[in-house]
Amino acid sequence: MVAVIESVTQSRKSPTAKFGEGFTYDTWWFAALSADLKPGALQRYELLGEPVLLGRNRAGEVYALRDVCPHRAAPLSAGRLVKEPDGRETVECPYHGWRFGADGACAAIPSLVEDQNFPVEKVKVRRYPVAESQGLVFVWMASDPRNPSEPDHPAPTFEGVVGGKPKMVERMDFDAHIDHAVVGLMDPAHGPYVHQQWWWRSKHSQHEKAKRFEPREMGFAMARHAPSKNSRAYKILGGAPATEITFRLPGLRWEHIQVGQRQVLGLTCLTAVNEKKTRITQIFWSDHPIVGAIMPLFRIGARAFLKQDGDMVNLQNEGLKYDPALLWIDDADKQAKWYQALKKEWTASRAEGRPFRNPVEATTLRWKS
Repeated sequence: MVAVIESVTQSRKSPTAKFGEGFTYDTWWFAALSADLKPGALQRYELLGEPVLLGRNRAGEVYALRDVCPHRAAPLSAGRLVKEPDGRETVECPYHGWRFGADGACAAIPSLVEDQNFPVEKVKVRRYPVAESQGLVFVWMASDPRNPSEPDHPAPTFEGVVGGKPKMVERMDFDAHIDHAVVGLMDPAHGPYVHQQWWWRSKHSQHEKAKRFEPREMGFAMARHAPSKNSRAYKILGGAPATEITFRLPGLRWEHIQVGQRQVLGLTCLTAVNEKKTRITQIFWSDHPIVGAIMPLFRIGARAFLKQDGDMVNLQNEGLKYDPALLWIDDADKQAKWYQALKKEWTASRAEGRPFRNPVEATTLRWKS
């Protein structure tokens, strides 16, 4: 079956937007690793086209504020963290010294004199809810900035975060909307053409695949299975590896490999920076002894994979400039269709104030790669 991509993504201008436009709101977005946020430091991020200050106070608590001072629009992240007389820590704007707490409320306007009754307590910058777990920092991005929603579901957690700190972290920015980045990375048929390494696979070695897929929370999974025979890298792990690959809105994809009692987790976080840029963060954990030994070579391979995907995104952009209709087929593009259906249902459930109903049904997909 051939399908033409339809409008399903949520945007602030309308409930739906064309594929490659708008973002998924009212959920958690991966923003940073815990190790990226040092106590007392202020860091500027862009999430879904919004400027966000991420910081950690000296007590170790993470917070997020809109990185625009309401006075003259200077980035608060260019300021500093100061201590108030009552012991609270606030962010001081570098322009005129206005200070804001982690809750977004203004704590002081230094230029006011004693008899000027300006309502300081009514001045606020937007606060973003933050969740920190398993060494990851997530930010809740609400759809309505004037009346932002509060989290009604927990930030995701992942099976297989083992072996202490991540064994590897790689980052790369793709010049693409997150829709194109997501469907590109989950595409099962591009491997033999885009990723041709002697240690991985060749376009001359293509097998017919049949994989069982099942619905998962806010997404779906390729159920646990033995890796394909033409995927050579798994053989390094020894034993009988079994892998499960999961996708979850808004842009999380992870592979959990079990080899006996040992585990490997490869998490790919896709974060929408803005309409034309997506940040890819790949994180690997493992308690398998061979992983530490091969990590230098594995890092080279991971960088090569990301670069090849990024190069293909840039090549694809040459065609996307002409706004063509895109054709998706079963079964190789079924995951891309599910991604769009999930976003459409998420948007509808939030707009209608009802529980999310996962549109993915368990099935077996077949393709050749």
